[in-house]
Amino acid sequence: MSPIVTAFEVHDIRFPTSDQLDGSDAMHPDPDYSAAYVVLRTGDGTEGHGFAFTIGRGNDVTAAAIEALRPYVTGRPAPRTAADLAALYRNLTHDSQLRWLGPEKGVAHMAAGAVINAAWDLAATTAGLPVWEFLARMTPEEIVSLVDFRHLTDALTPDEALALLRAAEPGRAERTARLRAEGYPAYTTSPGWLGYDDARLVRLAEQAVADGFGQIKLKVGADLDDDVRRLALARAAVGPSVRIALDANQRWDVPEALHALAALAPYDPHWIEEPTSPDDVLGHAAIRAGQPVRVATGEHGANRVLFKQLLQAGAVDYVQIDAARVAGVNENVAILLLAAKYGVPVCPHAGGVGLCELVQHLAMFDYVAVSGSLDERVIEYVDHLHEHFTDPVVVRDGRYAAPTAPGFSARMRPESIAAHRYPDGPVWQRRKETGRA
Repeated sequence: MSPIVTAFEVHDIRFPTSDQLDGSDAMHPDPDYSAAYVVLRTGDGTEGHGFAFTIGRGNDVTAAAIEALRPYVTGRPAPRTAADLAALYRNLTHDSQLRWLGPEKGVAHMAAGAVINAAWDLAATTAGLPVWEFLARMTPEEIVSLVDFRHLTDALTPDEALALLRAAEPGRAERTARLRAEGYPAYTTSPGWLGYDDARLVRLAEQAVADGFGQIKLKVGADLDDDVRRLALARAAVGPSVRIALDANQRWDVPEALHALAALAPYDPHWIEEPTSPDDVLGHAAIRAGQPVRVATGEHGANRVLFKQLLQAGAVDYVQIDAARVAGVNENVAILLLAAKYGVPVCPHAGGVGLCELVQHLAMFDYVAVSGSLDERVIEYVDHLHEHFTDPVVVRDGRYAAPTAPGFSARMRPESIAAHRYPDGPVWQRRKETGRA
């Protein structure tokens, strides 16, 4: 019998990344990478860790939304199996009153994702496996049972999902071995934050190439002349063979995006990410049809239904999942299956505290058990804040090494939690004393 979840802790954790403009872009010029962080503890001492990612103000609101989910978890058996995790997902996302706050979007949905991800961390830790392998060892039937197919069956039915998974099943062992030996391709955004000066951009772009990355990403959208100048500098720094992706972070209207991309196209951008509102499916489709640069989006996609529509409308060349935006692992499994059905590669978003640690598991599961492919697939890598996790990502020669530690790589070091807890942690107390909080 499963042990009982006896404790449910929630922390508001913030890192003052705005000091160095790490993470800065056209819509978010001063981000403080933050985590509304939850810990589930059981009677046998096992723990599950999860979080919702924010960029500062409002992290307390997200933490409060997580706290509201306490009754769904405490005093109940810890989830261990696919059936347990499917039941928890449905309980948290189908509540008749909480749904009114979304439905299935916004802070309430992200809070559910934090708790669901903590439950996956707990279950995989109990099984002694990293989440990617815990998932990849499930049968096709178990994986399909994780997914809520409501509102999806016009695009993907359970039978179609089962067929996809069964088709990928024979190569699982070979792909697992290759993943362990070679890792998963990565690209880096570390050179491209909008607040960085030109010298820092060039230095970090050259360093990225030296470190083995075949793709970097630049933020754009604040000023078109600056965007063209910075992209020209980056292209000169990395040469013609390294891909340069661009990210507008939702800044443009559709006509503005088309105009900007015409000016940027001579420097051969690989994709344009979030060129307009993340909810504007038809706008993304118009941008994709109106110019030659590929379109990527998804990090702010609220739920599986939006991803369904982007794929149905032919609006996206690359699907970008985020491990902490939708309702956790279960909903991301649905999105991976949708992308596989439509033949669109998944290139996860991973900027922010802990997002690299989480999303690597989902991409690796996709390779082993769903798409079976690494073609056109890369995981974002940002070289910030990994030292605060007990199982930080390992990136060598431009590739993510497959995690081996049990769980979801989500556990933050206790000393990091204590130091960065807002507003009473020492980091924030010192900032308050110096007038910077």
